[in-house]
Amino acid sequence: MSCSEETFVSHRRETGGYGIRLLFSALATLVIFAGLGTVLASTASLGVNDSGMISRAIAQSNLAATNTEQPPSASLIAKLPRFNRPETPPRPPAPPSFLNWRQLEGAYVPPQESAPADPTNFGDRVSIDAYGRPISNAPLVVLHETVGTASSAINTFRAYTPRDEDQRSYHALIRRNGTIVYIVPPEYRAFGAGNSMFNGPNGPEAVATNPLFPPSVNNFAYHISLETPDDGRGNQARHSGYTDAQYRSLAWLILRTGISFDRITTHRDVDRSGSRRDPRSFDPQRFARSLQEFAA
Repeated sequence: MSCSEETFVSHRRETGGYGIRLLFSALATLVIFAGLGTVLASTASLGVNDSGMISRAIAQSNLAATNTEQPPSASLIAKLPRFNRPETPPRPPAPPSFLNWRQLEGAYVPPQESAPADPTNFGDRVSIDAYGRPISNAPLVVLHETVGTASSAINTFRAYTPRDEDQRSYHALIRRNGTIVYIVPPEYRAFGAGNSMFNGPNGPEAVATNPLFPPSVNNFAYHISLETPDDGRGNQARHSGYTDAQYRSLAWLILRTGISFDRITTHRDVDRSGSRRDPRSFDPQRFARSLQEFAA
């Protein structure tokens, strides 16, 4: 099954004539590193409420006790690699300083590369929605999987794509060996979840950027995809899962964004079409253990 059949479709038409460029650094000032979320009373399977399940797994790993100091007030999303549209690759990122996440600096730096998407496959973030209302959503991490190979997904994103219904992208992709591939700069809007909504503690969150199309989380989302294993190329419900290197690189990348742990969710959880299930076989406990590796 191809990437276009199973991963996601998102519309460049969302922006229509309403696109107003919003530097991601301005969006990032909304981020408060809110900690590890509330520990729920019972354990549910991933998919019932993926963001809650992930937050709960992190909390149960005792990371809350290590996060006694706050990271810098300016979000570290600004330190993520970025590049000019459309072809200038980013410089390698500088190691961050995380206070209580000091092991992140020097202990592990994943392999990194850039594969900039064609400009048809991403757009500007907007500061005012399609109805003239100001936007104040905090950033959100949305997890995906490729279904096909990483190279196939990258080739799709790098291709000129004139039809709105075919345009798609992630901000970053993590190969099976843990290599992080940067695709869309964080200050731009990747087309990762076209008809979507995040049900957070403050209620449903989505932004309408064009009144002719459904609202989505894309305007405030940072989309990260994990390369699917060979046995997950079809439409089956599960597969053998992701590698330790992928979980470790995912933890490293998310910590660099400065996005609150209770705002980590999945494509399945935000999708409103009922057709998205990714990332299948994601293990929140393994992810929490990878985060714990970086805790001082």
